[in-house]
Amino acid sequence: MTVTFDRDRAADSAERLRVERVNLSTPPVDVPGRGWAPAEVAMAKLLDSEPEDIGGVLARLTAIQQVLDSLPPTPALNRVAAFNSLYYTITDRVATALRGTGVTEPNFLETLDIEFARRYFHALRLWGQDDDSTPDAWEVLFRRGQDQRVSRLTAAMLGVNAHINFDLAMALIATWERLGPPGRHIHPDYRLINKIFYQEIPSLRRRYSTPWQLDIDAICGNLDDWGQRVLVLSTRAMAWEQAVRIWPLRDDPKDFERAQLLMDRATAFLGESLIVGGGAVDGVGTMVTRIWALLTRLVSLSVRLGGKKVTGRL
Repeated sequence: MTVTFDRDRAADSAERLRVERVNLSTPPVDVPGRGWAPAEVAMAKLLDSEPEDIGGVLARLTAIQQVLDSLPPTPALNRVAAFNSLYYTITDRVATALRGTGVTEPNFLETLDIEFARRYFHALRLWGQDDDSTPDAWEVLFRRGQDQRVSRLTAAMLGVNAHINFDLAMALIATWERLGPPGRHIHPDYRLINKIFYQEIPSLRRRYSTPWQLDIDAICGNLDDWGQRVLVLSTRAMAWEQAVRIWPLRDDPKDFERAQLLMDRATAFLGESLIVGGGAVDGVGTMVTRIWALLTRLVSLSVRLGGKKVTGRL
């Protein structure tokens, strides 16, 4: 298979994406540098080794959740913690699926889950070390860990964006390097994760939604669930295609590195776009909520006053 890769064009595109992301970015709350203070020691200890099976991944996610829940702004409100909690839920479902009869290649699926998790853990480790090589895709979320202007729902979406649009393709490549090149026989198991997302999306979204978002959710019915299922299907399909395209570039480290950089920058730009869009939606939602509360109080007051007048006439 012949692959044409324009290294210079990829580098130019990556730099343009970086500039546009910076222009789009809203300043996060003032947090000095990178890191997991005041729990940097505890986090570093958790990340000093790699999990070897899906049970180890779940144990690591549980321990990380405890650390993240202890971080500012207040207990259990750190924005990175929102994504970590979602990630644990999906991984736990995958672990259950591995024990079922619907998986034809459990070794592939578990290896992919391990490689997938390792990329997230590696990003956490780099951020804790104040390392400039922390992927931009993850930095978008990590910098907002204490930023309450970013809703927990948006934060969870930022993590999903980084993990699927950047990490998943590279995790697939790492899995193929361990088990053999991609083949059609493993694709059904890869798509099995889509079904898990489909089943978990409604409850996960509502777990992080604000009251007004829940109201809109009720109005939309199943429409938003359907839309997010389509999004999961398309992004995971794209990750597979990206991995297949990048797979031959492994023979040239520079090409492989620049392809990763381009994916990272594109994912980071999308993450910043999610923040801008999420902030606008949150702002409108807050305004609508306040107006609705005011109208409710006015109507309630009118009813009470009207009742008093009627009572007076009697």
